[in-house]
Amino acid sequence: MAKVSMTVNGKDASGEVEGRTLLSSFLREQLGLTGTHVGCDTSQCGACVVHVDGKAVKACTMLALEAEGAEVATIEGQANADGSLNTIQQAFQDHHGLQCGFCTPGMVMSAAALLKDNPKPSEQEIRDYLEGNLCRCTGYHNIVKAIMAASGQDVSSIAAE
Repeated sequence: MAKVSMTVNGKDASGEVEGRTLLSSFLREQLGLTGTHVGCDTSQCGACVVHVDGKAVKACTMLALEAEGAEVATIEGQANADGSLNTIQQAFQDHHGLQCGFCTPGMVMSAAALLKDNPKPSEQEIRDYLEGNLCRCTGYHNIVKAIMAASGQDVSSIAAE
């Protein structure tokens, strides 16, 4: 067992982990942050996307010990200070960018990373960026629409799939 410490959603967090403990497991099981979903355990689905030192990573492929001293952001830390939904979360709600909700935390975290690097992405850039996130319900149309809306762009031109 080894001690690991990091800042998660702006708060100090630490715990004892085995060397093989994944960041997703540490967040879910030790910190109780169950919004980071594990859908595949093979880094294919993107449901576990979190930000580590400002970069989107799949938490099921990163060891907790690799996040030692890092700043980690999860879906639980995305809401506004008053608890209301942030711009991306609100856009997902407004544009029906979710159905069952299982992929939504990873989609929102991926969208946040995309918009940080590319504040006004095209529809194709959004689709390309989301290639590592799977949704079995929505067909992506409304997810793309939500991300476009969150970026402040007109969504009326997005063609239905």
